[in-house]
Amino acid sequence: MSQNPVDIHVGQKLLLRRNMMNMSQEEVGNAVGVTFQQIQKYEKGANRIGASRLFEIAKILKVNVDYFFDGIEKQAAAQGFAESGQSDFEFQKIENKESMALVRAFNKIESPVVRKRILSMVQSLSAENLSKAD
Repeated sequence: MSQNPVDIHVGQKLLLRRNMMNMSQEEVGNAVGVTFQQIQKYEKGANRIGASRLFEIAKILKVNVDYFFDGIEKQAAAQGFAESGQSDFEFQKIENKESMALVRAFNKIESPVVRKRILSMVQSLSAENLSKAD
């Protein structure tokens, strides 16, 4: 049986948030009463997360349940999932320590105005670097 793209998406969002919270698979597993291997399977989309367990995980990771589904419609449309049932979603993972540190620090900023300004600055710097590379 192939993996469901929704389970993969939810698992990847779990992985991303867990890393942002600097929590191990074991810590999350202990908090919800499952093994770290089970969390690993959830993150890979190999096992589905039941509604009550997803609710508990959301509480532990300090997000609303809808966090796990953010962007899924957009990805589904881009991948043709709605029409064809394709099973792979692309999901950008934050793989280096600097990116993860930036995300963690950014998420601690409470002011929406400051967050918006920082985002604008980073986007500007990114565009500047891209134009210099050409």
